[in-house]
Amino acid sequence: MSIEIANESGMRLDEASIVSAARFALDKMEVSPQAELSVLLVTLDVMEDLHERWMDLPGPTDVMAFPMDELESTRRPDAAEASPALLGDIVLCPAFAKDQARTAGHSLADEMHLLTVHGVLHLLGYDHAEPAEEREMFGLQKRILAEFQTAARAARQRDAQRSADDRLLGTAGLDGAPADPTS
Repeated sequence: MSIEIANESGMRLDEASIVSAARFALDKMEVSPQAELSVLLVTLDVMEDLHERWMDLPGPTDVMAFPMDELESTRRPDAAEASPALLGDIVLCPAFAKDQARTAGHSLADEMHLLTVHGVLHLLGYDHAEPAEEREMFGLQKRILAEFQTAARAARQRDAQRSADDRLLGTAGLDGAPADPTS
């Protein structure tokens, strides 16, 4: 799975964690590993322009999704090798998200992960225009985010433990480095 990210927002963000959230959501939704996704982080002005041009709504917004190709779910066994399918583009506005994060009482990183998962679900055809659709999409979004946060926490704990173990082994001279012959 290929996920490209471009930060044109002027804000410093953990882009790798945004890509991780997208990859996690796509994996949870069992999207083809050949899918390609683009994530673009933009300024308020750019988002306002996109929002007005594509949604005919005034002002900026937090996330927009632009689906591209339909992913092949089935193909003949004798068909040529499938080419990567361009899933689409997710456009995020960190400046807009910053205020939402503050209001929600969580970090900007958490808000960016939420918006990334939200965008992925839109690319996969989920919507929230009707109450039943909203319940389905937001329930799925909440579950994916909770699982992502649990997995990210576990990875951080493993990394911290590995680092502590490496320091301890290094101190004991068991880190695999050749012993100093002069000591």
